[in-house]
Amino acid sequence: MNNILDKLTIVDYGIVIVYLIALLAIGLFSSRNRAEGAAHFLAGKSLSWYSIGFNMWATNVGPSMLLAFATVGYTSGIVAVNFDWYAFVFLFLLAVVFAPRYIASGVRTLPEFMGKRFGPDTQTILAWYSLVKMLISWLSLGLFAGGFLVRQILGIPMWQSVTVLVALAGVFAYTGGLRTVAKINIFQMILLIVVSALLTFLGLSKIGGIDGLLANTPDGYWSLIRPASDPDYPWYAIALGYPVAAIAFFCTDQAMVQSVLGAKNLKQGQLGVNFIAWLKILSLPLFILTGVICYILFPGLEDPALAYMTMVTNLFPTGLNGLVIVVLIAVLVGTIGSSLNSLSTVFTMDIYLKHINPEADNRTVTQIGRYTIIVGCLASVLVAIAIDQIKGLNLFDVFQSILGFIAPPLAVIFLLAVLWKRTNKAAVNTLLTFGAVLSLGTGVLYLWVFPKDVYNFWPHYLMLSFYLFVALLILGIVISLLVGKSEFEKQNQMAYRITIERPASAVKWAWGILFVVMVCLYLFFK
Repeated sequence: MNNILDKLTIVDYGIVIVYLIALLAIGLFSSRNRAEGAAHFLAGKSLSWYSIGFNMWATNVGPSMLLAFATVGYTSGIVAVNFDWYAFVFLFLLAVVFAPRYIASGVRTLPEFMGKRFGPDTQTILAWYSLVKMLISWLSLGLFAGGFLVRQILGIPMWQSVTVLVALAGVFAYTGGLRTVAKINIFQMILLIVVSALLTFLGLSKIGGIDGLLANTPDGYWSLIRPASDPDYPWYAIALGYPVAAIAFFCTDQAMVQSVLGAKNLKQGQLGVNFIAWLKILSLPLFILTGVICYILFPGLEDPALAYMTMVTNLFPTGLNGLVIVVLIAVLVGTIGSSLNSLSTVFTMDIYLKHINPEADNRTVTQIGRYTIIVGCLASVLVAIAIDQIKGLNLFDVFQSILGFIAPPLAVIFLLAVLWKRTNKAAVNTLLTFGAVLSLGTGVLYLWVFPKDVYNFWPHYLMLSFYLFVALLILGIVISLLVGKSEFEKQNQMAYRITIERPASAVKWAWGILFVVMVCLYLFFK
């Protein structure tokens, strides 16, 4: 049912070839005037709002979105859209609280931002933690999902799938930096919207339109808010646990924020963040609805993770199956390309230039960034294979739980640093060391050592993330109150003070309209 290899025709192969040629042409065109040094990583601060929005969305979507959202749509309905719609609150936080401070401080990376306030030790510790986070949450999870889909399509082992996919995605990050990745992602995401909308349209046509959709789905499939007794997605777990991952994910993650750092100015950055919030509304019709329709057309799938491939295999007409492969390449290149560029930026700027070769010229800096991309590709393949061994959770929960265990230390230190002047180096460094060991160690126990399907003493993974967040927040506050500021903080107290630019009227209108729309959507699907 899920094998499309035998259905591919000369037209399908032609579609894939034309797409790859177009992709390479866009990449070569956008990278012909290569920037060196910091400009290579931040696109020379030339990105407009639409480039920022599409690039952030491409980084966010990835193969995991196609696969995981269809899976949870098949089993539970639309409840998982909370993980995209609820995000508008934290994207707003990025736009009006974090982004103005990032851009005004003139930093190239988020570890550099923290280092300006708390010193080089904090910058180094956060840089290494950020590298681990990007390697796991972006590169490896995206690769795993891509490899999972390729394994379904071609039947080849996971390690072969992820090796080929990361090699393709790495080419664009290696050659052109953020400018190339951003331009390619505009093309990629428009293609994703078109193909995903076509799949939804074909599915709706097959079941008799909206009326057939509503008539054949179980009770509760159209509710965003589940009762506290719901074992999978109780309302309190989403309300309390999701914000921890969302703050770390959207406000403190280099892979997401790097596009904003590359903005022409603050206004373009804030409008770009607003644009991705609008794009996230499309998750329901483009991704989750695919799984709901699959539940109606193909009930009783042995593995709900097959929902997406089951739909594309059976609904796309002969001659258009190549589009499936095209979209798989598109979302993978979008996520992995952006993530590799961010990984190389953090290592080069915060580790290499800071500790290894502070006098490196622009050409050397760019070359080190490219070497980092190669190492990142190899490491992500190994971690993706390890993720393939996780048992007892559906794919969506695997992705969200891993993010939930990485997030608490980052969410706490950035909130404290931005919102509380009393926060000091001792608190931040403790949270990044002890807090990281506690949070990641708990995640290893939950996912591998005492897996949830065998040991039932675990709370919901979202609540576990929330408990870790609260514990680390209390620890950070106590240390900040008991321990004085370091000499670096005292000496740089005045230098760190920055003037925050007020949002433009267009930014206020864009966010105001979005808030009204999101409230209406939640009231409609409550």
